[in-house]
Amino acid sequence: MAWSMEAVMLPASMVLVQAFTMGALLLSKLALNVGMEPFVLLAYRNLIGAIVVAPFAFYFDRSMVPKVTFKVLGWMSISALFSIVLAMGLHYYGLRATTAAISVNFLNLIPVVTFLMAVLLRVEKLAAGTWAGRAKMAGTAVCVGGTMVASLYRGPPLHPWPTHLLRHRAATAPHHHRNMPLGTVYLCGSCLAYALWFIVQARVGRVFPCKYLSTLLACFCGTVQALAIGAVISRGDPASWRLSWDLRLVTVVYSGVFNTAVTFCLISWAITRRGPIYPSMFNSLSLVATTVLDSLLLGTDVSVGSLLGDVLIILGLYGFLWGKGKEMKHLKQQQQQQQQQQLNGNVDGTTTMSIRTNGGTTTTNNNAADDRV
Repeated sequence: MAWSMEAVMLPASMVLVQAFTMGALLLSKLALNVGMEPFVLLAYRNLIGAIVVAPFAFYFDRSMVPKVTFKVLGWMSISALFSIVLAMGLHYYGLRATTAAISVNFLNLIPVVTFLMAVLLRVEKLAAGTWAGRAKMAGTAVCVGGTMVASLYRGPPLHPWPTHLLRHRAATAPHHHRNMPLGTVYLCGSCLAYALWFIVQARVGRVFPCKYLSTLLACFCGTVQALAIGAVISRGDPASWRLSWDLRLVTVVYSGVFNTAVTFCLISWAITRRGPIYPSMFNSLSLVATTVLDSLLLGTDVSVGSLLGDVLIILGLYGFLWGKGKEMKHLKQQQQQQQQQQLNGNVDGTTTMSIRTNGGTTTTNNNAADDRV
């Protein structure tokens, strides 16, 4: 019964994660269109996320609180710099300059870019001589090609449904925010920062292996960094930081609660049960749904180029994930075989023999490689 519940809840939770991602993208696009600064949104979002994660951190990881040293805070600051300031900050600037549909394409590139960075830094091998390695290489090429097609080639426009159903002044981006080439550069930089963060996070996990407390510290450090950068960009204008009962407040609360705290918990649970590849298998849902809703609600044009790019990204992503899954399965089998060989070696190396004598039973330990009996 427990297994059947997990079989239902795991995919349902990952679908929910994609729904949260899609909602955060659309809300953030609307908030940025009405003039909210990216680093203001970033600071408030991570502050809300830290507040939500704090009870879990102090309940599950309270024994690790005394072990928070300056070294740990240093690593958390580096993690926050890559994941929050650079990755999220550049993503918000790219989202403001392009569309939600374009920005979600680059989110699907993150596993591929991470793989390329790991190969360049010699953290991971290319393994071009295996089918798994070839699948990863082919998937990477198709993903990158699909993203370029969706970003640079428009083609004939399509009108599959009535567009711009959301009658709100924030639905249309100001002209000075529309800059597709610059936005694409921002989104590429965001992917690169995410890839570097994943590599840094592997070291952070060894230094301080506490997922809730480390998330709390990273959110706190990211909030401080975003506040400092945002204050410089806004030149101390208090109006930029003022929140009222409007779209900005909804975006901040939604992104902090659902897209930071809840999403983290759900992804962490899925990774512990199914491995690190499992959450990425559902990324195509947010890609398709965001493309549809971006056109339906915000009036973004759907063209042959955008649809062709989306299809290529989905095919390339699943090809890459298939190769990565095969590689991880093979690596796990090799580790199990090595453990079994070590176990067999220990058993064969030391055997216990019972020698019955006239007076009773004497137990002796002998090396199996020794010819003496």
